[in-house]
Amino acid sequence: MIELNRSSKYIEAALNSRATRQDMISSNLANVDTPFYRSKDLHFEGMLAQQADDEFNHRFKKQLRLAHTSPMHLDPKPQTPQKPVLFYRDGHMARNDGNTVDLDVETSELSKNGVMYNALTSAYQKNRAIFAAMLDASRNLS
Repeated sequence: MIELNRSSKYIEAALNSRATRQDMISSNLANVDTPFYRSKDLHFEGMLAQQADDEFNHRFKKQLRLAHTSPMHLDPKPQTPQKPVLFYRDGHMARNDGNTVDLDVETSELSKNGVMYNALTSAYQKNRAIFAAMLDASRNLS
């Protein structure tokens, strides 16, 4: 994807994470009859929200900058971006065979994830359309 503005990279990351989550939920559904299978999920919304907040609200950060009073001082180590968190959905009762996949939970999560994916693609398309309209307007002015 082309980065149209600062929000484009977050939409792209959210789309990639939603696609990964879709695969993970599908894997859970495929293993509904596998003994001792533990259902997995992916949590990435908090990580994306934190990164977007850092990007768009940087002027409100309460971060103290280091002073360089000597050329021997080193720059601070850049913070590594957080990654999505993989976790096991163990809050559900395991069946007699030890499997924790709940069909109702998985199908509702699959539907919810699909709706969010469609909303993100719609937002990206609108974002791209606005950028294209601005580009056309600037070409007409020159």
